[in-house]
Amino acid sequence: MKLLEEFIKRESTAGVLLILVTIVALVLQNSPLSELYSGFLHTPVEIRFGALQIAKPLLLWVNDGLMAIFFFLIGLEVKREVMEGHLSSMKQVALPGIAALGGMVVPALVYILFNKGESFAMNGWAIPTATDIAFALGILSLLGNRVPVSLKIFLMALAIIDDLGAIIIIALFYTSDLSMLSIGIASAALVTLFVMNRMGVAKKAAYILVGVVLWVSVLKSGVHATLAGVALAFFIPLKSTASDGKIFSMAKEMEHDLHYWVAFLILPLFAFVNAGVDLRGISVEEMFGPVPMGIMLGLFIGKQLGVFGFSWLAIRFGFASLPDGANWRQLYGVAILTGIGFTMSLFVDSLAFSDSEVYKYADKLAILLGSFLSGIVGYLVLRTGSGKRSENP
Repeated sequence: MKLLEEFIKRESTAGVLLILVTIVALVLQNSPLSELYSGFLHTPVEIRFGALQIAKPLLLWVNDGLMAIFFFLIGLEVKREVMEGHLSSMKQVALPGIAALGGMVVPALVYILFNKGESFAMNGWAIPTATDIAFALGILSLLGNRVPVSLKIFLMALAIIDDLGAIIIIALFYTSDLSMLSIGIASAALVTLFVMNRMGVAKKAAYILVGVVLWVSVLKSGVHATLAGVALAFFIPLKSTASDGKIFSMAKEMEHDLHYWVAFLILPLFAFVNAGVDLRGISVEEMFGPVPMGIMLGLFIGKQLGVFGFSWLAIRFGFASLPDGANWRQLYGVAILTGIGFTMSLFVDSLAFSDSEVYKYADKLAILLGSFLSGIVGYLVLRTGSGKRSENP
C-alpha cells in the first residue's frame, strides 16, 4: 500500500506540472514569442555513426525518442501488475479490464459517428480512446479521503490497461511502409533479449545496449519507435541474481529510477512541444467541424459512457463487483475523469495527422477542451459523491 500511495502522489504532482507547462506553451504560441517557440520545436538534431544517420527536428526526437522511454516505463508497469500486482488475477482485472474496453470502444464509435465517409479524418478514430493517468490521479488527489483507495486502484489499473490498448492500436494501425532489413535487425535484437532473459543476465547496461539497437532498427523499419520501449520492457527480468548472490528485481529498480524522469521531465517536455495550440487561427466554425467534435465528445461523452456503462454491465451480471467502500456516483465520477486524454491523446493525434495542418490546431484544442471538461465535471461529481454505498445506479 505504501508503494501505491507513493505512485499516486508522484503522478498527482506530475499532473499539476503538466497543467503549468501546457499553460506556458499556449501563452508562448499565442504571443509575440511564437516564432521563438516554433523555432525551438523545429531545431534540427542529427546523430551520425558511419552510414547510419538519424536527423529529425527536436519535436520528433521528443515524440519518437523520449516517448519510447515513457512507453518503456509503461511496459515495466504492465509487466509488474500482471505478474504480481493489481492485474495478476481475473478477479482483480475483471472490472478495470471491462471498463477499459468500454472506454476505448465507445469513444471510437462517437468519433466514427461524426467522421464516417471521410478517409483522412478517420485516421483520428483512436484519439479519444486514451486516458492520461497523471492528470486523472492529480484530480483525485485534490479530493483526499473523499475518494476510497479502491477507486484510485481501479483508475490506476484501468489507465494501465488503457495504455496497453493504445500500444496495440499504434502497432496495428499507425505504421508506415516497412523496411524488411530493419525489421530483421529488430527481430534479432528481440531474440537476443529473450536469450539474455532466459540465461539470467543481470546487467542493466547489457539490456540497455540491445534496447538502443532495437529502438534504432524499429525507428528505421516504419513501425513507430515507441513500440521498441514496450518490447524491451517485457524482457527485463522481474527477478535477477547479482554476481554476489543477492536477489533483486531489475524491472522494479528500473521502473523506480525512471519514474521521476518520466513524470517530471519527459511528459512535461512532451506537453510543452505538443500543446502549443495557435488559438488565433481557429474559428468557432472550425471547432464545430466533425473532427474536433468527434474528439471532444469522444473524450467527454464517449469515455464516461463507455467506462461507466461497461462497468455497470460487468457488476450487474456478476463478472465483477463495485470497488470496496465506493458508491455508484463515485464510480461515475471516476468514469468521467477517464476522459482526460491530454498527453496520450496528443500523442495519438501526432501519429494520426502527422504534421498536417488541415485542422489548423482545432484537433489539438479539442483534446484540451475535452480533457478540461472531463476534469472539471469529474471533480465536481466526486466532490459531491461521498456517502453510503448504493445498490443501484
